[in-house]
Parts: sequence; C-alpha cells; structure tokens
Amino acid sequence: MKFFKSRIIFIAFLLVHVSFYAQPSNVKTLPKNNKANIELYNIVDLKNDSTYVDTTLTIKKDYKYNYLRKDNFNLIQFANIGQTYNTLSFDASSNKTLPLFGARAKHFNYMEVDDINYYHVPTPLTELFYKTAFEQGQVLDAFFTVNTSKQFNFSIAYKGLRSLGNYENVLTSTGNFRFTTNYKSKNNRYNMRGHIVTQDLSNQENGGLSDADVERFINGEEEVLDRSIFEPNFDNAENILEGERFYLNHQYSLINKKDSLSNNKLSINNIISFEDKFYRFTQSNVESSFFGNAFTNEINDEVTLEHFYSEFGAIYSNNILGNFAFNINYTDINYGYDSLVLLEGESITNRIKTSFIGFNGSYSKQIGKLKIDGSIGANLSNNIEGNYLDTAISYNLFEDIKLRGSININSRLPNYNQLLYQSDYINYNWDNQSEFDNINTQQISLSLLSDKYLNANIDISNIDNYTFFNLVDTVEGVNVIRPEQYNESLQYLRVKLQKEFKLGKFSLDNTIMYQNVTSSLDVLNVPAFITRNTLYFTDDIFDKALKFQTGITFNYFSEYNGNGYDPLLAEFYTQNETEIGGFPRLDFFINAKIRQTRIFLKAEHFNSSFTGFDFFSAPNNPYRDFNVRFGLVWNFFI
Repeated sequence: MKFFKSRIIFIAFLLVHVSFYAQPSNVKTLPKNNKANIELYNIVDLKNDSTYVDTTLTIKKDYKYNYLRKDNFNLIQFANIGQTYNTLSFDASSNKTLPLFGARAKHFNYMEVDDINYYHVPTPLTELFYKTAFEQGQVLDAFFTVNTSKQFNFSIAYKGLRSLGNYENVLTSTGNFRFTTNYKSKNNRYNMRGHIVTQDLSNQENGGLSDADVERFINGEEEVLDRSIFEPNFDNAENILEGERFYLNHQYSLINKKDSLSNNKLSINNIISFEDKFYRFTQSNVESSFFGNAFTNEINDEVTLEHFYSEFGAIYSNNILGNFAFNINYTDINYGYDSLVLLEGESITNRIKTSFIGFNGSYSKQIGKLKIDGSIGANLSNNIEGNYLDTAISYNLFEDIKLRGSININSRLPNYNQLLYQSDYINYNWDNQSEFDNINTQQISLSLLSDKYLNANIDISNIDNYTFFNLVDTVEGVNVIRPEQYNESLQYLRVKLQKEFKLGKFSLDNTIMYQNVTSSLDVLNVPAFITRNTLYFTDDIFDKALKFQTGITFNYFSEYNGNGYDPLLAEFYTQNETEIGGFPRLDFFINAKIRQTRIFLKAEHFNSSFTGFDFFSAPNNPYRDFNVRFGLVWNFFI
C-alpha cells in the first residue's frame, strides 16, 4: 500500500510539473480586468451541483473546524483525535443496494465516491488546513488545484493525522490521498471526471479502562486526571482500514440542439469504478480473556473486498419534458478470507463472491417555483437482492422560504461483516447468509428552509429486519457480541429545528433535535434530546483588516444507553446496561480572518473516557478536561 501510494504521488506531481510547462493556468480564464472573482473558483460535487470557494468566517465554518471537516452535531468523539465517534442520531434513508464493508466505526473519515469534489479555477488555488492534536501530533489537509486551460483541471490533496493521545496505546495515524481531474472538449460534447483515492486509517486499541479504573474514574479521584496512569485491558492490539479506488465518469453528447422554442440534448454516459478495501486486527499475544478464547496465541484477522462497478446508459434533457437518465450496470464483488473455519461441527465459509447486472434511472423537472426529483435502482440478482426508490418535491413558497418533501424506500442485505466473519477468536465466527433477510426501510421527510425565520425538518422511518451488533451475554467477564436481526418493525421519529438570532454584534445560534424510537425491544438506542447553542460576538478591527469572532458553544444530550465499542470488529454494539449523557459540554473559541486566512483557537470540552462511555452522572464528575487546540485554514490564490 505504501509503495502504491508513493507511485501515485510521484505520477500526480509529475502531471503538475508537465501541466505548468504545457500552458499557463490563466489562459482564457480571467475576465478583461485580469482579476478573478471568487465566484469563478467552482467546486462541483458528484451530482453536478456547483458552488464556489468560500473564504468567509461564519459560525458554520467553526462547526466544521474539526478532524472530519464536517458539522459533527450528532457525533460524540472519543478521547483521541482520529479514533471513532459515537453516533447520537440515525438516518434510515439510503440509495444503496449492496451490503457495506464492515468496520463502520473506522469509516467516519473514509472518503467515498460522493465525498470527492471536482474543480474549475481561473488561477491556481491552494488550501491548507492545520490543527494541533494530542501529545506529539497534528492534522494537516493540503490541497492544490489548477486549470491548465478552460477545458482541463486537476487537483491533488493529502490529509494526514498523527496523535499519540492521553491514554496508553491509543495512537492514531491516518492518511487520505486523492487526485482528481475533469475535462470537457471545446465543443462541450465530451465531458470527463475521474479520481484516484488511497486511504489508510490506523488505530492502536486497548479495550478501554479496567473495571478497577472505571470505579476510580466514576468516583472522580484526583490522580486519575493524569490519564496516562490508567492500565488498559490490553496494550498490544491495532486495527487498520485501507482502501484504494479508481473512478471514471464520462459522457458524450449525440444531440445538442438549442433554438427559441426547444432545447434537446441526448448523451451517452459510462462509469467505471474499482475499489479494493482491506481491514486487519492484530494482537501480538493473547494476554487477557477480553475477547474470550482463541485458536492461536497471536491474532491476525484479515478480510478484503474487491468491488468492480460499471454502468452504461443515456441521458435525455428537454426544456418541456425534463431530464431523464437510465443506466444498465454490472457489479462484481469478492469479499472474504483465505481459509475455512470448522467450529463445533459447523463450517464457516470463507467468501461471498458473485457478479450480476442491475439498473438505475432518474428524473428531474423544474416547473416555475416547483422542482421534482426522483431516482430508482435495483439489482437483478438472486444472491444480492437490493432496490431503492427516492423521490422529492420542493417549492419556493417565497423568496426566503422553501418547502421540501421526500419519500425514500430501500431494501438491501445487512453489511458483509454481519453476514460473514472469521477471527482467530472463537466467539467472532459466524455465517448468517442463509439466516438474515433484507433490511427494509421507508422514510417520509418534510422540511421548511428559511434562514430568516426557521429551518425545520421532520422525518418518520419504518424499519423491518433492523440488523445490529448486540451484547448478547457476558460469560465469565467476557462480552459476547454477535450480529442479530430484529424481526419486528420499529418506528423512528426525528424533529430538528435550527434558528440563529442576531442583536448588533452578538449572535445566538440554536440547533435542537428530538428523537423517539418505538419497538418492543431496545435495539436502536438514541437520546431523546440533542441541543447545541452558540453565543458569540463578531467584529471588524484594525480598520477592518481583521475579522474577529469569539464565543462559547453549549452541547447537551439527554441520558440514554449509549452504544459500546468493539475494537476487534471496529463496530459499535447495542447495550442496555450503562447510560451516558445528561451533562453539558462547553467549548470556548476565538476565531479570526485576515484576508484569505482563517485562524482558530479552541478550548474543547473533550471526551475524558475512551471506552465509548462518558460517565456524566459520576458524583465527582471527572469529565472536565479542556484541551486547547490551535489551527488555521489558509487559501492562496495565484
């Protein structure tokens, strides 16, 4: 993997060198005054929606100033940057028709196809994101993009993290390399977008606090404020997720006619994608019985997934009828292990390997203030059945009020590691391919979007055959964790409200979510209330050369049975023994902007426990760690 990455980096930098000498980046891309407006620096996502580089300093930028570079309203981070997150909310809607690769706890920072953007810039653009981490570490995300002409653009970026952490054996080390390119012919008939992404996310694991240290933690003993004195359950394990993906999406226009009465465009399109994923859990020797008995004294669990996907179809656009797309696709998957397991007379197979065809289609139409969107897809396979239907209608009621309603119906198999798993630990071997049915979800969502008045969203989901990892039993101090399927229906309600109030230079931004799950068993646990309230002050100083922002963010969620974390699976599991929450967390921040540079200084009320549980209800609550973090985001336009 490292050798492969070094070759990719060499090729990408070679292309940078060649492109600079091939043609100046600003040829025929700048306006007549030779000054590029910020709105000319375009960012295009997978759905072809375009925005531009935004260098402003807003509270929404503050929410995204974190390792994920996303708003983490519904996430609780573990004690070290780059570990995992406990999820406070669950989205049942999906357009996936295939099982997902396992180790979902390691996928928060794994960049999927729809996480990759493409660019068109009049001059070269550089962005540097930097943030300090815990104990000898930092996060750096470096990005560069250039147009060698109006037709051709490429970008290269690398996001790296290393953080030792405050506890023993919790080192995190991650890297995300991506290279993108897009091209369009001068007559606009041919368009191409592609990317290469390689990723590795590595974590040392220690199983959390021992029972004795948990008691010391709950009792708030003064000496435990030094987290390094804790003795973890083990200190010799590591898990790693690696992936590499090659993606190409291109289309050619056969008909492109425009006149005063009609607009007709017919294109053929093709997508080719190959992704190789690899997950491994290693432990140098079995020193404790934390995971139970093992076949060997040295643990080396490895699983791989090879996923090839290709689609071919047509896109038709008409100003009266709307936009239509239909594709036939081919999928080839190879998931599994290199050996068979015989367990008490039961044979655990080693592979899920199949190929099949499917189809997908979409439709969209803008009728005045009304917009209609819809998509559909299905696998034509008896082994990997899956389908989805996604429709949405939006209406601009007034200039500053938008209404939106959507329906999502999805059916797919549970994740690969819930269907089939092998391990050197005896308890972690199962084959549920003949036992588990498809997970079926239906979701209705209604939204009101208005920055002036209120942003509100309500969604109601029904889930059949909900599949999850469950704490089945505890035998002689060993947690038995297995995948289970809830064979009844459960209903899930979410209501989310967001509103910002301003008074002079002071602002109060508020986000609150209410959730409720109806089921006969507690299989999906979420807090009833989540809230985030930020009071901040904004001003321009030094003759408006510097924009200054400072404030405090209040985070809170009600008590609930938070999910536990299994480091061997890199998965969260349902447990109904320990409650977390019911305690506020406060973050203090000072932000500034000088030209295109944004500077962030934060005192973060960080997670003090790295077991997956936050003991907020402790009599002498030790959850009072504040970690001061410094960083910046710098945009440089040539």
